[in-house]
Amino acid sequence: MEKRLFTSECVTCGHPDKVADNISDAILDACLAQDPNSRVACEVMVTTNFCVICGEITTSAKVDYEAIARRVIAEIGYTHPETGFSADTVEVVCKVHTQSADIAMGTNDEVGGAGDQGMMFGGACTQTPELMPLPVALSRALSNRLTACVESNDLLRPDGKTQVSVEFDEKGNVLGVDTVVVSVMHTEDFEISELRRYIRDGVIAPVLAQYGFDIGNVANIHINPTGKFVIGGPDGDTGLTGRKIIVDTYGGYFSHGGGAFSGKDPTKVDRSGAYMARYMAKNLVAAGLATQVQVQLAYAIGVAEPVSVRVDSYGTGKIADEEMTALLRKTCDLTPGGIIRKLQLRRPIYGKTARNGHFGVAGLPWEETDLADQLKEMANSL
Repeated sequence: MEKRLFTSECVTCGHPDKVADNISDAILDACLAQDPNSRVACEVMVTTNFCVICGEITTSAKVDYEAIARRVIAEIGYTHPETGFSADTVEVVCKVHTQSADIAMGTNDEVGGAGDQGMMFGGACTQTPELMPLPVALSRALSNRLTACVESNDLLRPDGKTQVSVEFDEKGNVLGVDTVVVSVMHTEDFEISELRRYIRDGVIAPVLAQYGFDIGNVANIHINPTGKFVIGGPDGDTGLTGRKIIVDTYGGYFSHGGGAFSGKDPTKVDRSGAYMARYMAKNLVAAGLATQVQVQLAYAIGVAEPVSVRVDSYGTGKIADEEMTALLRKTCDLTPGGIIRKLQLRRPIYGKTARNGHFGVAGLPWEETDLADQLKEMANSL
């Protein structure tokens, strides 16, 4: 019988698109640190020794966008001129203007409407302790481990990608890890056989063990499968803010509404709505009401209440999906203002999401399960 596989990928913070995300969110954090009511939609493009910052920013904060970009680039590890993209020598161009008054009219604090139309999804399942799908959780853990290795090994460079294929049975239960793919940028001095041994023993094996798997049971492992990976980062591929939206969410395991997160302040429901959907889905699973849940929200620009809320438990729910939807409606304020207040989103907390991941990361407010007991109690009284 053909294997039932699901595959998810992730990238390190030194991937060109993630460099752009990190700069965008660092600028957002800098604005929010001085002015919590900042309206920010910051887009970044990076390529060979060049960075352009653009978008719409309305704030009273005094922010040096270029200095932030150079700091982030250095923190990621692009400090070597031979990589073709270096914090000290990169050309930075800023093209920023204020938010459209027409948009602001429907999203100010008096109106409290959504910053745009659109739909957002949040998901949770019992495949991992953090209630994330296993393929994306493993891919993210591998990428974060790669980043840590880059910081401690002078022969590695920041750009990298990971990919994991997990085998499931017909009921959706995890059978094992089938394939792991890791690619990482390196110097000319890192001989490929030694690099592959280093990644296998120092990255893949400990991450698999963390999730209860033995590297010896993985059918396929590919490490830098093309061999040499010296030309990389923004010198090898142009990076743009918001181009890793599946990496940023659930690796394709749950749906995605299409909106990016990085560089957007919380009045943009692309971001805050997706965070709230994750919070609700995770709490439904933590309450034991289902083993797998997807929550969808949808908004109209300038309108505070969502136009729809939907729960799908994929047949795993202990109560009907409609009843779970009703419980969420009763317990959660789903207006943009309500979401911002509940999750305390006007704080400079976004840089860590661009670096470490948006979901399944301890310490982020939408990862809390403080609603689970109330949902369980309400469900038991139905």
